[in-house]
Amino acid sequence: MPYHFIPRAVKISAIKLHERELLDLDTILDVMEMSCSTFFHVQNLWRKTGNIISPKASLRGCLQTLNYDDVQYLLVLIEQNPNYFLDELLYLLTTNRFISVHYTAVHHALERAGVSRKRLKKITYE
Repeated sequence: MPYHFIPRAVKISAIKLHERELLDLDTILDVMEMSCSTFFHVQNLWRKTGNIISPKASLRGCLQTLNYDDVQYLLVLIEQNPNYFLDELLYLLTTNRFISVHYTAVHHALERAGVSRKRLKKITYE
């Protein structure tokens, strides 16, 4: 079975259906589109930790990402001064919004928001 994302609620539902013996395991796996190994992995985590997400998995990635308001704040800063460098934007995020992220997170957020060098030059000329 190819990999696909299984939402948290679906995994918990599968475990509870099996624990309460409401459906047999084959039916649960078929309806939930879950492999047998995934089910038993999730069930093992559930029994050990009370959660379906491994504690190790929660430590991966960025500690904090930029939300919509943070990106809007960056866009306002860029609108006011298009000559800001990423390190200056990071400093302003840290001091004004109390957010500590890597400069690549800021760069990627601005890219997703459609900010490019070309757009910055256009803002500067205006």
